[in-house]
Amino acid sequence: MAGQTEALPSSTKLACIMVGLPARGKTYVARKVARYLAWLGHHSRIFNVGNYRRYAAGAAQPHDFFDADHPANAQRRLQVAMAALDDMIRWFDDAGTGRPPPHCSDGPEMESKRKANGGGSAGGGKAGPGWVALYDATNGTRERRQMIYERLAEKGIQVMLIESLCTDQDIIMANIKEVKISSPDYVGVDPEAAVQDFIQRIAHYEQTYQTLSPDEFESSIPYVKLINVGDQVIVNKVRGYLQSRIVYFLMNLNITPRSFYFLRHGESLYNVAGRIGGDSDLSPRGRLFAQKMPQLVKETLGGNTRLTVWTSTLKRTIQTASGLEWPQVQWKQLDELDSGVCDGMTYEEIEAKYPEDFRERDDDKFNYRYRSGESYRDLVQRLEPVILELERHHERDHSILIVGHQAVLRAIYGYFLNYSHEELPYLKIPLHAVVKLTPKAYGCLEERFAVDVPAVDTHRPRGSNFPMSSPVGMALPDDKSTKEGARPPLFRSPSAVEAEETYGSSPRVGRRGE
Repeated sequence: MAGQTEALPSSTKLACIMVGLPARGKTYVARKVARYLAWLGHHSRIFNVGNYRRYAAGAAQPHDFFDADHPANAQRRLQVAMAALDDMIRWFDDAGTGRPPPHCSDGPEMESKRKANGGGSAGGGKAGPGWVALYDATNGTRERRQMIYERLAEKGIQVMLIESLCTDQDIIMANIKEVKISSPDYVGVDPEAAVQDFIQRIAHYEQTYQTLSPDEFESSIPYVKLINVGDQVIVNKVRGYLQSRIVYFLMNLNITPRSFYFLRHGESLYNVAGRIGGDSDLSPRGRLFAQKMPQLVKETLGGNTRLTVWTSTLKRTIQTASGLEWPQVQWKQLDELDSGVCDGMTYEEIEAKYPEDFRERDDDKFNYRYRSGESYRDLVQRLEPVILELERHHERDHSILIVGHQAVLRAIYGYFLNYSHEELPYLKIPLHAVVKLTPKAYGCLEERFAVDVPAVDTHRPRGSNFPMSSPVGMALPDDKSTKEGARPPLFRSPSAVEAEETYGSSPRVGRRGE
């Protein structure tokens, strides 16, 4: 059926309450879950109490501000936690009212940055049935958790708790050094002094911390315990679709340092002819790219990294990967978006034969489904197993290289860089370039490398009624000119910028603290 996918009518409201001592990965997990759900099409937002505290009391607070034996400071922190909870409840109250909710802003100051950057809900308008908020705080006592649960139960909001436990001191110390001392709390502070202060902050929380127990909430509350972020997962009374999807996702998380690579197939005969879909062979320039690309991949990997290559089942990706010496796996899920009856047509032919469909796709490219084919929303659902496999991959010094297609790589790239559904179908994934993504604590670093082989530009900007361009030399957008025969320099997108800002807006890498 042509046209837009129908929005799902039902609505599930779920509050995920994070539990855990500082530096145990709560914010890391919350961000991962929010990004995953938004990519699938659900509304998601993080309410980070640490950011509310910075806004209300200032970022630079000594460790004894977190001492439970200081009643005045304890009261201030309680007020801040309640402000975040009140905002979360108001967000749920607005669910389904037609007022588009901001996506994943972490506090008042983050909200102002989101508006300045034009950020919006990643699932806005035609998202799935879920409205999921993640309440990101220590929530380390039974009393605090009971109070939060009662407030939410009064509003008919489902509650699931996610506790992150860590018994590995090396992981805790690595988290402190990589993330916490670079948070706004320690701007301008000597790193060693910041580490010692944060260790003392943790000690204050440890004095009153109570781990989750099955007998809390009259033994009826669903919860998940993550031990050492992936080593062990304990699940209690989880029920329903959304809770189950979150648990399944959490079971695939790990913190092993790793990088992923992906590239589009070499230029195909259909690319040159301006036709979409199909199963065409590579063009002469596409074959030249397939010959040159393996050397670039080898140089980029270095000598100690193993590699597995994933391709689709279509000829142009298999031909592109034919010169790669590493093991290869073909995924049917990685096949290009199915353009249905428009397969093999040019955009001019589609506009002439199906003018109404052509306009509908320009109006809402993510939700538009080709006649007898797929939409980008369908494609995202199809690619979920690929994303989970990438998240599950935990072998150090073993990378994955995906040789894929434009729409498929847009969906995967959009997941890791947290692009909205409105942005995702227009992401520029050029031919004859290799993209390297390195997941970090709260985001993803991106690097791009060009192979010096010209190719057509198949990118069609939003609202464009023009056909794809004639063959031109391929250049990455921010590349500078280089000497004759030299490889173009590393291209760092805005996603590589370390910035403190709203999750869900650009840039794509941010820092957060407790």
